[in-house]
Amino acid sequence: MLKKLSPYTKGYRKWIGLGVFCSAMDAVFQLLIPLVMADIVDVGVANADTNYIVRKGILMVVMALVALLFGLGSAAFSSRAGMGFGANLRAAEYARVQSFAFSNIEKFSTASLVTRLTSDVNAMQMTLMMGMRLLVRAPVMLVSALILAIKLSRDLSRVFLVAIPLLLVFICILMTKVGPLFRVLQEKTDALNLVVQENLTGIRVVKSFVREDHEKGKFEKRNNDLRSTSEKAFGAVVVNMPVMMLIVYGTIIAVMWFGGKMVYAGTMEVGNLTAFFSYITEILISLMMVSMIFMMMSRSIACAKRICEVLDETPAINNDHALTGAAVECGSVDFDHVNFKYSEDGTEWVLEDITLHIPAGSTVGILGGTGSGKSTLVSLIPRLYEAQEGVVSVGGRPVANYTMEHLRDAVSVVLQKNTLFSGTIRENLLWGNPNASEEQLQAAVRAACADEFLSRMPDGLDTDLGQGGVNVSGGQKQRLCIARAILKQPKILILDDSTSAVDTATDAKIRQAFRQELKNTTKLIIAQRVTSIADADLILVMEQGRIAAQGSHEELMKTCEIYRDVYMSQQEGVSIGG
Repeated sequence: MLKKLSPYTKGYRKWIGLGVFCSAMDAVFQLLIPLVMADIVDVGVANADTNYIVRKGILMVVMALVALLFGLGSAAFSSRAGMGFGANLRAAEYARVQSFAFSNIEKFSTASLVTRLTSDVNAMQMTLMMGMRLLVRAPVMLVSALILAIKLSRDLSRVFLVAIPLLLVFICILMTKVGPLFRVLQEKTDALNLVVQENLTGIRVVKSFVREDHEKGKFEKRNNDLRSTSEKAFGAVVVNMPVMMLIVYGTIIAVMWFGGKMVYAGTMEVGNLTAFFSYITEILISLMMVSMIFMMMSRSIACAKRICEVLDETPAINNDHALTGAAVECGSVDFDHVNFKYSEDGTEWVLEDITLHIPAGSTVGILGGTGSGKSTLVSLIPRLYEAQEGVVSVGGRPVANYTMEHLRDAVSVVLQKNTLFSGTIRENLLWGNPNASEEQLQAAVRAACADEFLSRMPDGLDTDLGQGGVNVSGGQKQRLCIARAILKQPKILILDDSTSAVDTATDAKIRQAFRQELKNTTKLIIAQRVTSIADADLILVMEQGRIAAQGSHEELMKTCEIYRDVYMSQQEGVSIGG
């Protein structure tokens, strides 16, 4: 695990080195101070030598100030290294998530990925920051203080033969108990984040169905689970301190008892006993630091495993078969005996034996009931999903022969669930073409019939949309998404039921704009209204993952009962409504 994560310290290794050096020097100077103090007691005080006491006192002050400077340096360097490591790790994890296919994201869940990018990374960077100081300071002080204590009194040092093994046994027992709890703790955090995410994302649905109490109950259950697990995990950690203090004070009492007898018998000087007390305190504090490190590492190991799971995840869709320099020349689309299912372990195909040729520049309408495979069909074109069997080709080449960047740059998709991002309308439209001129922006807005409501907005294109486009209606959001797609001037334009929230007159205007502005673009339109696709060059009727029929509107009215029934039912609805 250390081998996997060590590359993310790149750019901050010098700060790690400086932090380690400062921590070590801080420990060394703090360990030398008791020796000077022992000289003051045994020489200066014993001989009533004021000058000697002053000189040694000044030396102690200087050493304390030097130790303070090294301590400050250690804190500064470790903070910089820790934050840099966290930033690198977070960036690498985010980049990996960006390369995931939908199936990879579904494997982890969005809430879990958010936790791994935030909470887990924060735990790792805190471990590095504290570890740089404690992992160096504690061993240096422990070993050095132990050597100096033995040098002062070999007999009195035997007390460590009891104290140190007790501490080590306790730490080992605690580690075995706490480690698994921290893994469960992070999983409970994932579960809580999932409830919060779903509630906030679907807040309008929650309120419209008056399900606030239900959602509150779900939150409380997950929150109580997290609290219970946290109490178990951190409760075990809290036990660490009182047990440590019990051993520390027990050791000090033992040293006072045996050391006092040695001073009384004249086999040990008072100054040396005072220095010994300082060293025993340093030794025991060092052991407490070591126990703290192990507690932090228990959690960081659990977090590191979760982070490595993301970093080691292989994207289900990649560029392994892409040809160098391959670019989409035209918008023709071919399906050659394509079969697809969302799960490799699934028993039923979502799409079955799809064979289809769509010439470049043509308009294709797709009609079918819910679950018939319409959205899945068009999702295979930009490789949002990958077909298990058969070949999907664009521009005469299999989609796998293009890099995803080249392929998706040639395809604009307006999904069934329209998504706008925080910022202005202009910023959202420029996703389609970051270098678009004002004239191009206005042309795309007109083609999508978005100019009708933009003209009523005081700031026009610079109107702030709010989070997720909450400041515009569903129909307005659809038209802005269409304008964004048009601005890209793609080889292929996919509209997945993306005019469902606009009226029939506006729908007709948008389709007319497509014919004029995107003559050479292949247009695939999924629609529920027959009128939205009646003038298409080719209409596909989907049923249970298969193409039940295909042809023009006139041909399907004669040959396809499903199409004819849908058309007639919609016409009757229009008549009744009129």
